[in-house]
Amino acid sequence: MTVRMKGKSIDSLSNLNQKEIKEILKTSTLLKSQLARGEEHLLLKGKTLAMIFEKPSTRTRVSFEVGMWQLGGVALYLSAGDLQLGRGETIADTARTLSRYVHGIMARVFAHQTILDLIKYSTVPVINGLSDFTHPCQGLADLFTIYEKKGRLSGLTLAYVGDGNNVAHSLIYGCSKVGMDITLACPKGYEPNLEVIIEAKEEGKRTGSHVKVTNDPIEAVRNADIVYTDVWASMGKEKEYEKRSKIFKPYQINTTLVRKAKEDYLFMHCLPAHRGQEVTDEVADSKNSVIFDQAENRLHTQKALLSLIM
Repeated sequence: MTVRMKGKSIDSLSNLNQKEIKEILKTSTLLKSQLARGEEHLLLKGKTLAMIFEKPSTRTRVSFEVGMWQLGGVALYLSAGDLQLGRGETIADTARTLSRYVHGIMARVFAHQTILDLIKYSTVPVINGLSDFTHPCQGLADLFTIYEKKGRLSGLTLAYVGDGNNVAHSLIYGCSKVGMDITLACPKGYEPNLEVIIEAKEEGKRTGSHVKVTNDPIEAVRNADIVYTDVWASMGKEKEYEKRSKIFKPYQINTTLVRKAKEDYLFMHCLPAHRGQEVTDEVADSKNSVIFDQAENRLHTQKALLSLIM
């Protein structure tokens, strides 16, 4: 491991530089190949990860638990009811206490400020397993999947169509770090955070990445190497579902839209997918779809991240 990351906390991909991202992807490749050959890699033997879940998850819980086991460590599942995080006990006291028991903390929360507070008061590394602002673990898995399929990251074009949410923010940060162009097509009023765009454009000046936001999905998808979407109403936005369904209907990823992309485009979705809404079955199950490779790669990239920082 040529890049030293031990003890580093990750609240966003903006925390990582290009060398660190490349080191994570290189380590992901190594660990994935070792697992395929049946080779043990007990890099975290005797270490423990506390997993805080304010909101439930299939992929995050299973991938982190299995990942820690494969690395020789132990993962502890702590639900909101187990901790009463920020209610029965302050976030600061929770962070200080857990730091005395474990070697790392992963938290899947509602408010991004919770992640920032955990990082501030913890003496062990903290990983953002998802917040309302970013989803860095998904972003790393996405970059790894694209690299596996395309053999490179720099110079490619990713089209993101849908809500300018936490997943969109992580893709913006990730693409700008590795020199990949990204165009986001979002309905008016649902664009990504402006500060994220500004920061990514500045980063892009150094890496050659171009970041663009439009309201036109056809413009975004035209000649794209990757077409990416997410649910129209993320967790916590369920009450807006009916309103959003009408607004986002023209942003559905279907066979008509993806014809504008390159013939060998990749279709990506962080899952779970609402089929028939943001994406049709024809696209989700097509030969271009890599959605389950993405899901698998959460395991490999998170193992790489854990081994590097713990």
